[in-house]
Amino acid sequence: MIEPQDAAARRAIKPVICYPVETLPVPDMASLTHARATLTKVDEVLIPPRDARCFSVPAGHFFRITSVEGSQVGDLNLWAERDLTERFYSGKTRALHGTHITTGQRMWSSFPHLRPMATITHDTLGWYGKDAFGGSVHDVIGTRCDPYTHNLLAGGQYHQCCHSNLTRALAAHLNVPVQQAEPHVHDVLNVFMCTGFTRDTGQYFMKASPVRPGDYLEFFAEIDLLGALSACPGGDCSSEHSSDAAACYPLLVEVFAPDSVILDGITSPERNRYDQSHSS
Repeated sequence: MIEPQDAAARRAIKPVICYPVETLPVPDMASLTHARATLTKVDEVLIPPRDARCFSVPAGHFFRITSVEGSQVGDLNLWAERDLTERFYSGKTRALHGTHITTGQRMWSSFPHLRPMATITHDTLGWYGKDAFGGSVHDVIGTRCDPYTHNLLAGGQYHQCCHSNLTRALAAHLNVPVQQAEPHVHDVLNVFMCTGFTRDTGQYFMKASPVRPGDYLEFFAEIDLLGALSACPGGDCSSEHSSDAAACYPLLVEVFAPDSVILDGITSPERNRYDQSHSS
C-alpha cells in the first residue's frame, strides 16, 4: 500500500478529547473522607476462588474489595438494587474517566439513567499509575472472560469463567434460572487487573497484577446497589484469564455504614434529566 503524500501531516493532527469533564459533577471527597473515619462494618461476603457471589450495599454506605490470601483479580457488576435495567455502563465510564479508574472517579449507570452509582474513595494500588508497557490497574476496557469467546477460539464448554460465575451468582440471588439471569450480566470493572493496549497492534493485554494481600479498592454507594463479584479463574492474570491451572484466591467484600448523623444527610443523585423525547 502506498502512503499519500500528506500522510505525515494527517497523522500529526492533534487529538481532541471527546468528553471534556470540566462541567462533570464531582464528588465531595472531603465529606467522604470525613465519613470514612466513622465507618462500622455491617456485612461481609467471601468470594470463593473461581466463583462469584452477590452482595447488597444501601445508598450512603461504603463497600471494600480486598485481596485476602494471594494476588487475585475480580470482575465486578453493579445494578440498582430495585431495577436491574439500571446497571454499570463501562463504556461511558471509560469515555468520561479513561481506560482505568481510581480514587475520586465514578462508576456511571446505563441509559436512560446515566448517574453515579458508586464513587471510588480509596485505592491502595493508586501508586501504580501507568507502567512502561502502558499498563494500569482497575480497567473498564475488558469485557470479562466468557464461555462464548472460549468456544469460538478454543472449542469446548468451559464454565468457570467470570461471565458464567456472575450469571450463576445472580441466578441464585434472584432465585431464577440462569437463562433468565444471564441478560442482566454486563461488562465489568476489572478490579486489581493490570491491562493496557499494545502500542504496535493495539491489542488488549494483561500482565501480572501488582495486588497483594491487604490491598483493597473502596467505594461509596451513591444509590442502593446490588453487586456481583467474580474471583477470576485467571488468578492474577499473569498468563491466562480462564484456567483450571492458575493459582486462584478468594476476595473479600465488606460493607460499612458511616455514623447515622452523616448517613441521614446523604441523598442519592437524580436520574439524568434528558426528557427522552428524541425529537419525536
